[in-house]
Amino acid sequence: MKSYFVYILASWYRGATYIGVTSDIDRRVSQHRNGDFAGYTFKWEIHCLVYVERFQNVDEAIRREKELKKWRRAWKWALIEADNPSWIDISNH
Repeated sequence: MKSYFVYILASWYRGATYIGVTSDIDRRVSQHRNGDFAGYTFKWEIHCLVYVERFQNVDEAIRREKELKKWRRAWKWALIEADNPSWIDISNH
């Protein structure tokens, strides 16, 4: 069964974050790190995977991504810190 991931990337200085959705978390993190997306994550060096949620249904994953994008910064940080208080990189890279 296919999985979908809602993820949060952060800059090393714990300021800027990015929320996205993908079916291949390792590939997507690599793409962000390699600068394949010349935009927000590249400009602000947002490469540290700090939070992931897994879904079996793509529509649920997309709904969750949109929900999190509407959250205030403090709420996003609290969500990250509940599972990853040190904001360590949890990717396989």
